[in-house]
Amino acid sequence: MTLAHLAIVLAGWALQAGSPGPATLALSATAMGQGRRAALTLALGICCGSGVWGLAAALGLSTVMLANAWIFEVLRYLGAGYLMFLAVKALRNAAHPRPASTAATEGHRLFLKGLALHLTNPKAILAWGAIYLLALPAGAPMTQIWALFACLLATSAMIFVGYALMFSHPRVAQGYARTRRGFDAAFGVLFGAAGFGLLTARL
Repeated sequence: MTLAHLAIVLAGWALQAGSPGPATLALSATAMGQGRRAALTLALGICCGSGVWGLAAALGLSTVMLANAWIFEVLRYLGAGYLMFLAVKALRNAAHPRPASTAATEGHRLFLKGLALHLTNPKAILAWGAIYLLALPAGAPMTQIWALFACLLATSAMIFVGYALMFSHPRVAQGYARTRRGFDAAFGVLFGAAGFGLLTARL
């Protein structure tokens, strides 16, 4: 793979990683409501979940999953259910605002939340499997696969950390604090829409 080809692949990967979705929604909500440390913890969980699917695709497990459609169906329902749970939680916060939890007491929960967001998203392993097929020639050695995996995961990490830093900026956080209920209501609607979209999507 040439450097020009790799640059194109990484640019496309960055666009899909940074496009609006459950992970970016969760990152923005957490960053504005709970601060930078909490958002970075969530981003770490998201990156780990993405890495799990990347490893699975690199080891050929995506092919096994594609041959067993029921696995994707289970993930679809789990993912949709989790997004609906986040939607209800956000809407409840909008109706009855509560003090934001600190990252120190909620760190493990935030990490697990980020991990769950990616592990229950069947589109994630499809994206990883597709990028390997598009970027690498048939029969590519494992060294190339692992090198690409490292580059893709690093790109995802930069995107997610960037969201965490951007939305935790003091001015953004102040704006959220002034209109918190409106933001929480919007996040609830968007999480619900994402859950419904995953439930009805054709994978």
